Amino acid sequence: MFGLTRAPELDQPGLDWFNVDQPLRLAELRGKLVILDFWTFCCINCVHTQPTLKLLEQRFPNELAVIGIHSPKFDHERDPRMVAQAIARYDITHPVVHDPDLYLWEAYCVRAWPTLVLIAPDGRIIGQLSGEPHPDFLPLGIEDMVERFFARGEMRPRPLAPAPAPAADGGRLRFPGKIKRGPDGLWALADSGHHQVVVLADDGTELHRFGSGQPGRDDGPTPSFNAPEGVALDQQAIYVADTRNHLIRRIDRATGLTTTLAGQGWRGGTLGAPTGGLETALASPWDMEVAGNQLYFANAGSHQLGVVDLDAGMVRLLAGCGAENLSDGMAEDCLLAQPSGLALCPSSNSLYFADSETSALRRLCLESGQVETLVGTGLFNFGLKNGTMAEALLQHPLGVSVAGGRVFVADSYNQAIRIIDPGSGLVSDLNHLTSSLNLSEPAGIATAGDDRLLLSDTNNHRILEVNLRANTVRAWAA
Repeated sequence: MFGLTRAPELDQPGLDWFNVDQPLRLAELRGKLVILDFWTFCCINCVHTQPTLKLLEQRFPNELAVIGIHSPKFDHERDPRMVAQAIARYDITHPVVHDPDLYLWEAYCVRAWPTLVLIAPDGRIIGQLSGEPHPDFLPLGIEDMVERFFARGEMRPRPLAPAPAPAADGGRLRFPGKIKRGPDGLWALADSGHHQVVVLADDGTELHRFGSGQPGRDDGPTPSFNAPEGVALDQQAIYVADTRNHLIRRIDRATGLTTTLAGQGWRGGTLGAPTGGLETALASPWDMEVAGNQLYFANAGSHQLGVVDLDAGMVRLLAGCGAENLSDGMAEDCLLAQPSGLALCPSSNSLYFADSETSALRRLCLESGQVETLVGTGLFNFGLKNGTMAEALLQHPLGVSVAGGRVFVADSYNQAIRIIDPGSGLVSDLNHLTSSLNLSEPAGIATAGDDRLLLSDTNNHRILEVNLRANTVRAWAA
């Protein structure tokens, strides 16, 4: 029996709408099956849901209406300008209503990200699905519902005709992610919005660009990628965290040939015992570091760190049990939350990582296998505060780099560069240099020596160079 609860109205005063000319009312959607997608743009599970929803929209263009309800977790996500940036970055074309005060979230009794609410053609709620939907089972269920409503004579198929904003090219770069320096002084950059990887000289001159510019997963001399977020490089290769393909790729620096090292092209579960790279399904690899034959990666979608043995071609768990939260201890038992940035510290044999959903900077000792938290206390504790590491606050950091005994963090949702000094136990920032630059969600940071930083100013589609000795900042690539 279908639900008896009438869906609360979506067109509430003061809410911003995207991808439509005017706010939608439920009466306009009568005769269509409606999916309300309660999401927030920081959430990796919400990001994983978008391709499934897009496929449903394409399969049922006249019978189905998908409407995103953006329900922010972080303070930064309350800004409608940032929501517009996220919609562009994730190529969301269906209507989205921004609900910063969670009015619709409460009206629909939602408690988790993501949550899908199903509304029948008569305007009544018929189901709610919390968590990331199965990409195969959800389409089967929607197909069955469409057939049943047709049989009952309740469907009135017609296109919804959304009006997505024109895609901004961004120029030379579009939503750049991580940037890393190689042993030869050249730089690799994940040009995520262009689905490409760029090699640059030390003065910012572009030398090579890999990828067709369209999302794909082709290997060979003319490769394609899908929104890569992370890179690492050594003398022989550039390693690519091919994020939306759920793959780890390798570009041979001598020949330009691209191969796939790990992943199966679909969202996997948790990492565990060593398995062959091509037999291991990954979940949104987001960043990488390479040392010798070990390629460390942040498996953001399963809240874990992993490592690829480049000689043996094997993938294994490095840290995180797969549950999402913050707890320290032995690597295989601890809890992580969407690790998104990595930095090796050879002098301490440690791997620092930005644990974005707990707004934390954490460290894995590669010798002892212990994970410890330097800054951060939990999933819902965030802000902008300097001071001791115990009292300091970050907000969804995405990038990290180490130099001169200090850790530099791209504190993305605070639009800031933060400096953590484990020796003194103090946290500070570089706002005196960057506050006038209107940083927007910086996602990557890299050091070159002790007094030079490169920062991916992601939503501004540029790379900045910070000279700590001269106290200057300039556009390095844009």
